[in-house]
Amino acid sequence: MMYEDEAEIETANEDYWFKIVEFLQQNWAVIEPEGSGFKILFFDDCSGIFDSIKFDSLEDAETALKRNGFGKYNEDQEAHDFIGKPKAPLRGGAHLINSIYSSGRFWY
Repeated sequence: MMYEDEAEIETANEDYWFKIVEFLQQNWAVIEPEGSGFKILFFDDCSGIFDSIKFDSLEDAETALKRNGFGKYNEDQEAHDFIGKPKAPLRGGAHLINSIYSSGRFWY
């Protein structure tokens, strides 16, 4: 899905998942209901959405995030000491063309 650059995207929740990808850089994800399924929105530390993947069920989306090294931010109290949660609302990001996860290059 493509989002207009800098458009604000409201999410149903802020139960964020995160993955440390480099020193002082995280990739973030949130699972959103979409039609009869679910969609993972991926975003950066500045709340810019850069990719998304659709799933048939919430369980499939959560399993895929875990398999790919993401953890639930709210369940990792140690992470709260050194990683700040991005602020809502999310927004269309400048690098939406670069499908980091949906391309399969960095997704298992």
